[in-house]
Amino acid sequence: MKKIWLFLCLALLCTSVSAREQVKIVGSSTVYPFASYVAEEFGSVSRYPAPIVESTGTGGGMKLFCSGNDLSSPDITNASRRMKVKEFNDCTRNGVTDITEVMFGYDGIVISQAIENKDFKLTKRELLLAVAKLVPNEKEDALIDNPYTHWDHINPDFPHREIKIYGPPVSSGTRDAFEEIVMEYQTEGMKVYRDAGLKGYRIVRTDGVYIPSGENDNLIVQKLSKDTEALGIFGYSFLVENTDTIKGISIDGVLPTTESISSQNYPISRSLFFYIKNSHIKDVPAMKEYIDMFLSEELIGEDGLLTEIGLIPMAPELIEKNLEISVNKIQLRSEDLEE
Repeated sequence: MKKIWLFLCLALLCTSVSAREQVKIVGSSTVYPFASYVAEEFGSVSRYPAPIVESTGTGGGMKLFCSGNDLSSPDITNASRRMKVKEFNDCTRNGVTDITEVMFGYDGIVISQAIENKDFKLTKRELLLAVAKLVPNEKEDALIDNPYTHWDHINPDFPHREIKIYGPPVSSGTRDAFEEIVMEYQTEGMKVYRDAGLKGYRIVRTDGVYIPSGENDNLIVQKLSKDTEALGIFGYSFLVENTDTIKGISIDGVLPTTESISSQNYPISRSLFFYIKNSHIKDVPAMKEYIDMFLSEELIGEDGLLTEIGLIPMAPELIEKNLEISVNKIQLRSEDLEE
């Protein structure tokens, strides 16, 4: 009898160690407000506690997510860009082999300033010239260290205003997407970069003009209120939440709005994702209910609750497609990321 009792105690102990009720989520600071909102809603209506959501940045979240497959590792990682092949390979190497990728909406990368400033309009090229470490010389036949310290050095029609930009760090998906859309795509088509063997150049200057400001985008918003000549780079939802203190800057003649981002007229737009560790679903049953709630029309549809805090919704058929992907646990493959 004592042996049976001991066995039952050990079985219960193993169950408590191998399973848990609370979902662990890490990743993108851009996705954080959306994931946190869903987590709070989930905690208020579900039989499970609200998930733990940490803002670690997209890159930081991928490292944690891919670090191992045991239950001490995150169940879900949020991302403001697609997973990279290198990250997928890191996951595989550490035994995280059954991953599902879910897209849930769109976002714009906003260039913003203090609300009291006069309206400011930039082109993507002018933005490239402000942030790149190497830029074309006047003849555009060679690259030089970026000499620009004031906006009128780039365009004489601009005010004599110091170039100072608070932006995300290298671990951020926002930074990664900004470098890709604003820098890499442009320099691929510029002869001076191709001739220098730097096609697709995306190195940000490190002379103090671009100031990495951590994964908390609210800190950048706060800095703009005090440093009124500066610009800030962050996700559209942070502009929506702070229209009393900041305003967006027009890029290539288009202001960041829900309509311009959803129509893809705004030049710096991107998709938002989260990645699911399917091997955890059995031992963390709350995962399925949380994911189903997140992907509901009530939250991410055209008039969904998340649109009120800045999410740009997908078409209904895309929502349905991604819900099916999550329900069927469609496994992400390396070749999917190379498309």
